Amino acid sequence: MDDRQRLEQCIRTRHTCIFISTHEEEEAVRLVCETAISLGRELHMWSVDEGVRSGVVQGAGAVPDSEHPAAALTRLADDDPAGVVVMLDLLDHLDDPRTLRALRRLLARRRVGGGAVVLIDHRGDLAPVLGAGATRFELSLPESEELEQILRSTLRRVHRETPIEVDINRGSLDTIIRNLRGLTRRQAEQIVYEMVAEDRSFNCDDVNHVMARKRQLLHQGGLLNYVEAPTSLDDIGGLRRLKAWLKQRRGAVSDEAEKFGITAPRGVLLLGVQGAGKSMCAKAIATAWGRPLLQMDPGALYDRYIGESERRLRDALQQAEAMAPIILWIDEIEKGFASAGSQSNDGGLSKRMFGYLLTWMQDHEHPVFLVATANDINALPPELLRKGRFDEIFFVDLPEADVREDIFAIHIRRRGRDPEQFDLKALAKASDGYSGAEIEQAVVAALHDAFSAKKELSTERIVEALEMSPPLSVTMRERVDSLRRWAKDRCMPAD
Repeated sequence: MDDRQRLEQCIRTRHTCIFISTHEEEEAVRLVCETAISLGRELHMWSVDEGVRSGVVQGAGAVPDSEHPAAALTRLADDDPAGVVVMLDLLDHLDDPRTLRALRRLLARRRVGGGAVVLIDHRGDLAPVLGAGATRFELSLPESEELEQILRSTLRRVHRETPIEVDINRGSLDTIIRNLRGLTRRQAEQIVYEMVAEDRSFNCDDVNHVMARKRQLLHQGGLLNYVEAPTSLDDIGGLRRLKAWLKQRRGAVSDEAEKFGITAPRGVLLLGVQGAGKSMCAKAIATAWGRPLLQMDPGALYDRYIGESERRLRDALQQAEAMAPIILWIDEIEKGFASAGSQSNDGGLSKRMFGYLLTWMQDHEHPVFLVATANDINALPPELLRKGRFDEIFFVDLPEADVREDIFAIHIRRRGRDPEQFDLKALAKASDGYSGAEIEQAVVAALHDAFSAKKELSTERIVEALEMSPPLSVTMRERVDSLRRWAKDRCMPAD
């Protein structure tokens, strides 16, 4: 069902209080108005600046002296009990006992008459007295077919104002539509306007504009961040078992695989020593499967307003599903949901957030492959490690000597030098116990030292840099050894 059909069903089945938490107010209002018209219901709308008005036309049927929410709700309680009432940004006013009392009276009248009160608000929390009886309604993001309609209608609108040239093939058009996935209708329409605003043309070059603007919008939202992944797995040292696992499952998300009886892979948990390359593993998965990599920061989800954190998590996962197929990366997941596994002082927020994530991991149907990384196994809630949550749990250990040679070669080559001019075996021997990140920093430190001395980078300088900075496996030996012992019989080695 689409949004209008779902909302119609809510109203028909006597869901009296419907709560839509969104920043896309215009879209939500349009949906409720279309639904009321389709059901043949009387419609009233209230906002603090206009008061109560009848229907959808701004200023039409305005009720005088109805700007105060308590007065508006009292008047609306006497209207058609089968009608639909829309209240915009009412939550900020519910601290007033009179307003809350008037709203409860209105809901009681609508419950008897089969009507509905739709609360459209920028906030995500509801007063406890309303929360138990309210139905949350999530606006869906547009699918490819609707996005193409939005694109075409917007182009026609622009063309009527000032003619534009259209020169694009079907493949590029599909790419643009695919990159619009995960955006709201308003955002998609805005990007189409921007594409043709300056050159008055719509062509294959606009693909890059769409991708760039989408990344900007994702970063502005703060929920999902687009991450650049290496173009080749050759840029990533080691991880041989992980690479083989990825290669084997690359075609698992296809109609042929489904007919064969294969369930699409849903995710992996990457445990390991800090700096050993878990983040690079996430990038390796995106590279191997040719999917966009989006990172979700659990810390950015938490908000001081009650209910807002849960809404942010729902929005982030909904956006990820709309942009599928993608790789969704949650880095250091234990920091975001650690309190879910212990007694916390956040009123149970972490447990609710973690519970929602677990439910989504189990039930979601879109091709979103979850990659979660963690450093501290003791901070992870036990439910996350239960069989079936992830397709596999990989342990990313410190690299062996041959892998360290590959890592040195990659970082030396990346800085414009020929690895064959360096003694890679000597570097691998000197870096025993070092992580990939520590090896990279040694190369960077040696490069700074050589530049300062007006000399060329050499094997000796890199060895000196290694000796000057002991690895984490030495400074935190007990923790590293404990993690290795835990992972020995519980995880698959990534290398």
